[in-house]
Amino acid sequence: MTDPREVVEQQLAAYNSHDLDAFAATYAEDVVVNRRDGSRLQGRPALRDQYAGQFAEGRCRAEILARLSEGDWVVDHELAHGLADDPIRVLVAYRVRAGLIDRVDFLG
Repeated sequence: MTDPREVVEQQLAAYNSHDLDAFAATYAEDVVVNRRDGSRLQGRPALRDQYAGQFAEGRCRAEILARLSEGDWVVDHELAHGLADDPIRVLVAYRVRAGLIDRVDFLG
């Protein structure tokens, strides 16, 4: 069994290096992403579409300020760079099952 913290760390490394294929590979085919604005992404293809532009621009980067985990869940306190003029502070909860992230909740 893969440690959920390791999966989330792999996802972070791919995000910060703008490697869309490696990033998407850490997510389940039927992943659900609940975004800060209340919208929802469903499925790996929607996730790829959402992040393709950010990765192509090469400006996005996340800095982990703190990380907690319990069971299938990993919660990161992130400082997101490159998405707005100033960094954005956000909590992100990742659920990892069968070695893949199958749910993401952006909080705050």
